[in-house]
This record gives sequence, C-alpha cells and structure tokens, in this order.
Amino acid sequence: MASGHDKHAGHSVAMFRDKFWLSLALTIPTLIWGHMLPNALGFAPPMFTGAHWIPAIFGTALFAYGGWPFLRGAVNEIRDRQPAMMTLIALAISVAFVFSAAVALGFPAMPLWEELATLITIMLLGHWLEMRSIAQAEGALGELAKLLPTTAVRVQGEGSGEKTQDVPIGDLHDGDTVLVRPGANVPADGVVLSGTSNIDESLITGESAPVEKAAQAKVIAGTVNGSGSLRVTVTGTGDRTALAGIMRLVAEAQKSKSGAQVLADRAAFWLTWIALGSGAVTFAAWMLSGATLATAVERLVTVLVIACPHALGLAVPLVLAISTTLGAKNGLLIRDRRGLEDARKLTAVVFDKTGTLTLGQHRVVGIRTTAGLSEDDALRLAAAIERDAEHPVARAIVQSAADRKLEVPAATNFTAIPGRGVRATVSGRSLSAGGPNLLAELNAAPSAELEAFAADAAAHGQGVISLVEGQVVLATFAVADAIRPESVEAVQQLQAAGIEVVMMTGDAQAVADSVARDLGITTVLAQVLPEGKAALIQKLQSQGKRVAMVGDGVNDAPALVTADVGIAIGAGTDVAVEAGDIVLVRSDPRDVPRIITLSRATYTKMRQNLWWAAGYNVIAIPLAAGLLAPWGILLTPAVGAVLMSVSTIVVALNAQLLRRARLS
Repeated sequence: MASGHDKHAGHSVAMFRDKFWLSLALTIPTLIWGHMLPNALGFAPPMFTGAHWIPAIFGTALFAYGGWPFLRGAVNEIRDRQPAMMTLIALAISVAFVFSAAVALGFPAMPLWEELATLITIMLLGHWLEMRSIAQAEGALGELAKLLPTTAVRVQGEGSGEKTQDVPIGDLHDGDTVLVRPGANVPADGVVLSGTSNIDESLITGESAPVEKAAQAKVIAGTVNGSGSLRVTVTGTGDRTALAGIMRLVAEAQKSKSGAQVLADRAAFWLTWIALGSGAVTFAAWMLSGATLATAVERLVTVLVIACPHALGLAVPLVLAISTTLGAKNGLLIRDRRGLEDARKLTAVVFDKTGTLTLGQHRVVGIRTTAGLSEDDALRLAAAIERDAEHPVARAIVQSAADRKLEVPAATNFTAIPGRGVRATVSGRSLSAGGPNLLAELNAAPSAELEAFAADAAAHGQGVISLVEGQVVLATFAVADAIRPESVEAVQQLQAAGIEVVMMTGDAQAVADSVARDLGITTVLAQVLPEGKAALIQKLQSQGKRVAMVGDGVNDAPALVTADVGIAIGAGTDVAVEAGDIVLVRSDPRDVPRIITLSRATYTKMRQNLWWAAGYNVIAIPLAAGLLAPWGILLTPAVGAVLMSVSTIVVALNAQLLRRARLS
C-alpha cells in the first residue's frame, strides 16, 4: 500500500471540509424521511407528494458528490494493483447504493439509503480530521517560508553618497549590501559589514537566547534583528539560503519512509485482502443461514466499512510527520526517517574531534600568572600586543579576550619579531609575547610554576605563549583547539544512558588523549586518516554495536554513510549537509542525546498506534460479521463507520501527544 496519506494526493483539507458539511446537510433529510430514525424515535415525518423519494434522491446525490473522492481513490488503487482503504470504502458505498437503488426500483427488501448517507458523511469527517492533523504536522514548512521578508533595503555607495532602495528579494545578488533595520527579518544569508546587534535565531537553530552579531559575523536569512542596525554583505539568496536548505531537508524527510512505516503499509495491504475475504465469507454465511438478501448485504457492508485499515495507514505516517517537525523546531533536521528510527537502538556514538567536540578554532585553554597579575589582566595585555599580528595563535589570544568580553587597551610601537613573537607598548609598559625562542632571546627565565605549566601544556600537544616585561615572565598561556562548552554535558548524558562514547580524530595521540581526558571519554582512536574512519566504524559494527557517527559531513562523509546513523554537524549556512541522516543545525553535541530521546518517543507512539489499530481490527471484524448475533448484538453500517472513524481519531490524537515530548 502507498504511504498512509498518499491516498489523498490531489485532495485538500478544504475539499473534505466542504464535502462534509454539504453531505451532512443532505444526510439530515435522508434520516428524517427514512425508516431507521422514525422507528427508533417513534415519530412520523411530514408527508407530501414525493416525500417517500427523498431518501433515494438525497442518497443518490450523496453517493455521487460525497462518495466521489473514495470512488476515484479506489480506481487509482486498483490501477496500481494496491487495493487499500479507498477500495474498501468505495466497495461498501457502491454495494449499499446499488442494493438501495434496486429496492427503489421494486426489489422486495429494505433499502440502505440512511446507512449509505451516514457512512459517507462520517467517512468524510474522518478524512477531514485526518488531513487537518497531517497539515498541522507539516505546517512547519509554511511557517519557515513566512520568515523571509518580501523586500530588502539595498545599500549603494558609501559615506555621504550612500543611497538606499527597497527592492524585491529576488533582485538581490551575492555581494550586494543590505541594510537590516531594528526589528526587521534578515532578507538573505550574509556577513555583517558594519554595525552591532542581537539577532533572534530561534526559529532556525532552536537557540532561545539572542545571538550577538558584529563585523564579520554570519547572519541567516529569516532571523529577526534586535535593536541595532546592521549592514550585511549578501552571500546567499533564494534556494542557497540556510532557510531554504532547512525547508528542503524537512520536505525530503516528510517523503521518506521508515522501516515501521513500511511494515504498517504491508500490514494495511494484507488487512485489505482479509477484509475483502471476510466480507465475502460473511455474505455467504448469512445467505446460507437463511437470512434475507438485505440482511446479508448489510453484514457485508458493515464488515467492509469497519475493517478499513484507516487507523493502521495513519498510525506511523502521522507520528513521523510530527517527529520531523518537532525535530526541526529543536535544531534537528531529519533527512532520512530510517536514521531517526534507528537512533533508539544505538549502543555507541563516535564523535569526530575537530569542529564537533571542539570549536575547530584555537583558543586560550589555560593561563598561569605571577607577580599578582590576574588572568583577565594578563589576557587583556597579551591581546593588546597580539591584535595586529597575523599568526593563528595571536588570533586565538585576541578571540579569547573577546569571548571573555574584556576591554583590550590600545597598543603602540607594534613590532613583529620573525620566528620569535611580537613586541608593543601598552599603557606605557614595554611588553613582548612569544614562544620559547623569544624567552631565549630575551634571556627571560620563567618561574618554576610557569615552567611546569608550560611543560604540561606541551605534553598535551598545546601551544605555549609567554607574556614578558623586560626579562620577567608575567604569564604563560596554553593555546589549543578549544572544547565546546556543551561537549562535557553531551558525553555525560550519553554515558548515563548506557551508550559508549568514542572519539575519533586525525590528531596526534597526545592531543587526542588530552581532549578525551577533559571530556571523560575512555575510548580514543587517534591519527586516523579520513579514508580510515569508515573502516573503524565497520570494526565497531562487527563487534555487534549499533553505531552513530557524528562529524562535519566533509572529510567524515564515508564514515557518516557507513554508520547505522550518520549525524552531520551543519551550523548556520551549512545546513544542507548531504552525507548524514540527521543534521545538527546548532552544532551542539547535546543534540545527539536529544536525537535518541526523540527516536525513543517516536517509536513508543508508533508502537502504541500500531497495537491500537491492529487490535481494533481483530475485535471489530468478527463483531461486524455478526459473531454476537445470537445474543442480539448486530452492528449497522453506520455504527461501523462511527467505530472506524473513532479508531482513526484515537490514533491521530495519540500521535499529537508526541508534541509534548521533552527533548532536553
């Protein structure tokens, strides 16, 4: 069978809504001038010429108007050789219509116009509610699309000659400069040229706190600017924006199938044949028992209606649609639903080090000072000296001072000393910064404490820089690829869940061991070349482990594809990572345990829905066939339609409860 709601291709929520209300209006007079309701309530409807034709006329109109979506759906299913719920519904209403039409033309029996009318109306209501649930689950795409403004303020010229012009977003090109005013949505991906502000990126990354933006910072289309004004150089428009990438990934995920959905589809397919067989057996059994043709037809129609695998077809797709959008709202983009489904079974998570557990950027990771100098003061002075230097270590010191929000004083008389370091004057003090070669040139000997600190840092593969005044070493800095602040918590959460954490990196063993020790990781695979990562994943799998690989999606691509679940780091404008099953928009390692939590919650809801849908049919089909007839219990087609619709609604409501899942 096709996926649970593919049967509604070409249909809309509004179409089923309109058909339901008009069909309900046609059903009321059909019931009033029929036989079932007057007999049950003991009243006589107003009679006039032709009144007895009202059920037949209105029932025929209902069959043609309200029954059309089911008839057309049945034709499509039969043409595709995949008879399913539309086939069952169409067969039920067709049998009821033909039988009732024959009675109207003189066949001696009781017509089923009322059953036909209520059946079609209840079915339309059930499909309307189902499509509303699906539309709500997939509504995140529409909400994302609304984030983009329709126009942008393009800036031309500089200084006093600067001019601004409102232009449609489609007219923007890479390299254009746009003005983002306070409170406005960013119109395109770009880099801040000038200005400072805080930007709300929550609807893109899931991060609730506004993110501070200044010159050279990246901004994402659709995010909301705060109180500052920014001039942004455009780097991506249209389909190349991060927002477009997110929408594309969510749309692809909604179309993908999980193993549970394939199982549900197969079960629904076979249930359709079981229902058809049960209907045929039921009809034959009642006829052989001496029942009237009307009674046998009524039993047949009831079985066909009550056995519709509606709930079974909806059980998994709706849960997956909700889980996909729930993940997107929390910065987890599901590219392949099988990856999400398999995440609940993980026993080991392998992290790439650089850019995943670490920032992928050097920072000051340790400071030792003397002469009563505080760490902040030492870093402030070192940053002032290094501000004009080009060496990566110099940038690490300057950025570390910025991370601590330190006010860095101005430096004068800056001089670069090739191969040794830099020298400058800060607040009247002549200061130098550099490595061991600088200390040798200045004949500066660090204290025993600083020397021990430097030796320990070097043993861990960290760079060592000293701050010197004259021949006195004031402070020593250890510089390395900084561990993400969130990494420790992520590792702890995974280990608490009984999942082994492995770090795999191409770095030297000493560097890898240092990072692993700080994170509490005991299994370290160091000096691994990119082409060797996939082989190590396979080795772990050969040990019976279900393995997830977390990497940046570039040199880790083979390992991401090899792993049972590939999780790609994809911050900001890099969300369209093609190698992973799941993309972490925020590049936050803590999102890995969130994936597992979402996977387990999704599986629980799918299992609940499948048990309900399957159990319902096990009980409902015998009841519809008349198993309890000897005790006076017989279900009419209308009651069967109600029970089938209630089953579908229960499944839909249970799936909606997944929205309450707490991922952190």
